[in-house]
Amino acid sequence: MSPRRPTFNILRLALPMIVTNITVPLLGLVDVAIVGHIGNAIHIGAIAVGSMVFNVIYWVFGFLRMGTSGMTSQALGRRDLTDCTRQMARSAVVALSIAAAIIILQVPIRHVAFLIIRPDPEVVPLVTTYFNICVWGAPAMLSLYSLSGWLVGMQNTRLPMVISITQNIVNILVSLVLVFGLHWQIEGVATGTLIAQYAGALMAVVLIIRYYGRLHPYFQVQGLLRWTAMRRFFSVNTDIFLRTLCLVAVNLYFLAAGARQGTLILAVNTLLMQLFMLYSYIMDGFAYAGEALSGRYLGAQNFKALRTTVRQLFYWGAGVVVVFTTVYAVWGTPFLRLLTSDTAVIDASAEYFLWAVAVPVAGMAAFIWDGVFIGTTATRGMLISSAVATVVFFAVYLFFQTSFANHALWLAFILYLFTRGIVQTFLFRVAE
Repeated sequence: MSPRRPTFNILRLALPMIVTNITVPLLGLVDVAIVGHIGNAIHIGAIAVGSMVFNVIYWVFGFLRMGTSGMTSQALGRRDLTDCTRQMARSAVVALSIAAAIIILQVPIRHVAFLIIRPDPEVVPLVTTYFNICVWGAPAMLSLYSLSGWLVGMQNTRLPMVISITQNIVNILVSLVLVFGLHWQIEGVATGTLIAQYAGALMAVVLIIRYYGRLHPYFQVQGLLRWTAMRRFFSVNTDIFLRTLCLVAVNLYFLAAGARQGTLILAVNTLLMQLFMLYSYIMDGFAYAGEALSGRYLGAQNFKALRTTVRQLFYWGAGVVVVFTTVYAVWGTPFLRLLTSDTAVIDASAEYFLWAVAVPVAGMAAFIWDGVFIGTTATRGMLISSAVATVVFFAVYLFFQTSFANHALWLAFILYLFTRGIVQTFLFRVAE
């Protein structure tokens, strides 16, 4: 891969991950669509709560993907194929250990989740059924995080895309057969998700063997769990873990604060956040490219190529901002009408729409820097920026909430995104 073609390298890595990001929500969407045709609102609510529980659990352990990506790309840049193979094995061992703990502690985890979410009593039995089945997918999902992170670190984003698309196809087909063929109802939806997760993990293993089996001679068990290596692994991933907790806290509080303002405001915020999610699917693709390329160039000590890549990433990020800001400003309201036919929600969203339009500008730097910081394993900087931004979020909202209500919530969220990018920019320049 030539560092002289930064734009080509960025797009080669970013585009498959953008496709992957867009397909990921389909797993939950398919479950909701299927259950929407077999039951009532209680069934839909059960799927929503169950999916939320697992989304938070897996989001918290996302460091398995990010940390593996950064350390693998650096090893590849050093042309240390032995360390490349060890990074995958080391991450997989940790992933399976965490998965085993989740399965062993599934009952207290479920109880804590119910205490936090507080679902309606009539929903609890169905959520319990869904949880008790899907929790067995933890080994597959966490292993997929490790394997996907390793593939990105090896500069390959096409295989994660293939795995994600295949996983969704399996989920759709199996769920349809179990629900409409065998009439399993919510058990069928959960089992379909479970089977799709293991299908994705199995496919990842098969593809890695197929395309990277030649690296087998470089794998050495000796030194795999060496203390110095494991200490670095956990140091990097602890920073990412704590940073993720900051993100989870902000996003959950944003949801809860909106809910406390009434059903209409909750619906408005949920609707407008879809604009942020759509934007994040695209920007995450460039962040993935930043992970792979910055890690590889740092490992190769090619600092000129690293700086060029960072500049190119920001050029592309700026282009995405212009496109999304323009599209949202011109066609944002028609897009909202595609998501809901409730005119009261659409009308109420007009008062807060400019905040959603401001999200691309406020959040671009944070997305790009996250990718660069993960690739260079500058994870302490990510943690510092997220911690500072989280403090800003809560301080701004709590100070202005009485006077500006939901406007204060959106102002806090915009400043939270902007602060992350500003702090990371400062930290990167200091490091240079």
